[in-house]
Amino acid sequence: MKDTDGKDASAAKCSCGEAAGCGVSRRDMLERLGKAGVGVLALAAVAGCASGARIPGANASSAQAVSKGKRKYRYGMVVDTRRCVGCKACVVACKAENKTPPGTFNNVLLDDPDQKSKVDKPLFMTRPCFHCENPPCVPACPANATYKRESDGLVVVDLDRCIGVLDCIPACPYGARTEDKGQNYPAVAEKTPYAQVPSPEYNQFRPREGERSTKGKVRKCTFCMHLQDADGRYDKAAGRWPACAKTCTGHAIHFGDFNDPTSDVSVSLKTGKAIRLKENLKTEPNVYYLV
Repeated sequence: MKDTDGKDASAAKCSCGEAAGCGVSRRDMLERLGKAGVGVLALAAVAGCASGARIPGANASSAQAVSKGKRKYRYGMVVDTRRCVGCKACVVACKAENKTPPGTFNNVLLDDPDQKSKVDKPLFMTRPCFHCENPPCVPACPANATYKRESDGLVVVDLDRCIGVLDCIPACPYGARTEDKGQNYPAVAEKTPYAQVPSPEYNQFRPREGERSTKGKVRKCTFCMHLQDADGRYDKAAGRWPACAKTCTGHAIHFGDFNDPTSDVSVSLKTGKAIRLKENLKTEPNVYYLV
């Protein structure tokens, strides 16, 4: 499986692992898929098909549970792989909304073009930042530029503190961070009206040049937090919603507040088998996949 940059996506281990409920045929199928080169989503779908939808944070420690209980919002995503058609509209919408430069993707689509010959239907998955409850990128940052917000649990980067060490990039087990190498699209060089509007990320509208430039710093998915109101709320009806979820043609990407039982994410979790990637790392990601 490869992402939109052409890089190999690492395989994920599902929470059920070698549980007693996994039959021999499933293990055999998992081994065959692995040898065939089918990536993270196919492996997770086979290994995790015995697991039902899990309540976010159900395995968290009591200390984590208290912290989550005090949080005003708990934003996350549920991606329904049964509905994803691999159109990459979410990738394009993300780049357009956040105006990320060449080589910088806040969201990618992972797929395997040869899967049709191996499984009953193609498998695709969109991969934003997972905004983990225990994000390994945070302690990896020597400048304390990466942190988890107390109000809504989003993992963000203080671009004024980021000094470009980039230790957080390999620390992320999901490959959700990239370096801004300062490249520009031709339209930027031509100084078109669109190009003159800087990225709205973090509501900072940083230019591509000068002291506030993002060159050499880390870029990542922010769940389009610049669309939040002053109270930290999104407004789906008004279009103030993460671009990937708003644009998804198959209605496969659900976004919302896990603290709200009536939210899109809370409701969608009840509609199928849900997994989280690399559960063995105990990162507690806030992105679930329905398989």
